[in-house]
Amino acid sequence: MRVWVDLTNSPHVLVLRPIVESLRAQGHEVQITARDFAQTLGLLQRFEIEHAVVGRHRGGRLAAKGLGLLSRSAALARWARGRRLDLALGHGSNDVTVAARLLGIPCSTMFDYEWAKVQHTVNCRLAQTVVVPAAIPAERLARYGATGKIAAYEGLKEEYYLADFEPDPAVLDELGLSAAAPIAVIRTPPAVSLYHRFENDVLGGVLDRLRGTQTVVLPRTAQQRHELRGGGFVVPEQAIDAQSLIAYADLVVSAGGTMNREAVALGTPVWTTFQGRLGAVDEALIADGRLRVLERAEDVVLAKRPPGARAQDRIRRDPAVLAALLTRPAAVG
Repeated sequence: MRVWVDLTNSPHVLVLRPIVESLRAQGHEVQITARDFAQTLGLLQRFEIEHAVVGRHRGGRLAAKGLGLLSRSAALARWARGRRLDLALGHGSNDVTVAARLLGIPCSTMFDYEWAKVQHTVNCRLAQTVVVPAAIPAERLARYGATGKIAAYEGLKEEYYLADFEPDPAVLDELGLSAAAPIAVIRTPPAVSLYHRFENDVLGGVLDRLRGTQTVVLPRTAQQRHELRGGGFVVPEQAIDAQSLIAYADLVVSAGGTMNREAVALGTPVWTTFQGRLGAVDEALIADGRLRVLERAEDVVLAKRPPGARAQDRIRRDPAVLAALLTRPAAVG
């Protein structure tokens, strides 16, 4: 089977890499397209994953996103035409679902945050299969046209793509960090996302408190990197082994979702400053005490974790389970 995978954002490289490996191990041919946005291309290069670059991010405004969807979907359709592809899939990539529909290619989409309404209204209606965590109630997805298409999996997607992961201490040397002193990791808000349009004063307070310590700030955009440079933080200039950094960190504060759940999966204490509408996955993690909501900057205390705390049990799940769910349309067709 010829499978087409489209990657539009940095986390998608991490999520879909083991799925691609699983599909190839089963004998399928996998071709990959990628959008030039955030660290997507840098991560592909880091993992030495062959890919074709198609399009770039058009900005955060709704009109720009609409133009970007139309232009990139058309570009993807031109790229895919004549390749005799059997299945297209992505993680929240509207572009590939539109292009696949134009070409009559069966398509699967996956995501784990249910309130990105514009994105899911396109993806869920056009895709044949919608792969999501079992924590998300089916009724929350019905409004998007996902009824009858849902393929649910247990746990966190991070428990699947981190299943074979072991932290590499080389990231500490790369960033000039000492393992003997406490380390904090901060992920900035997704300022260009439609579902996160709020000022985040709490995160600003956290940055003020941690300035001058071993705090690594991972910006999402070049503008954020420019604003943070020279501010008393470690700000990587290129894609790094963020999962190893999280594993060695003593504290993670993130306004997004993926890094929060990576910290949960790796047993690192984590606070969320997300100010949009909480999704079912985060609701469940907060209820279980595995993720904490940060309401006051002064609640953040950077201290070295006891050595034994790093030996917490991890849940490791087989990525082949997700690969099987994503390939359902091709099996049916």
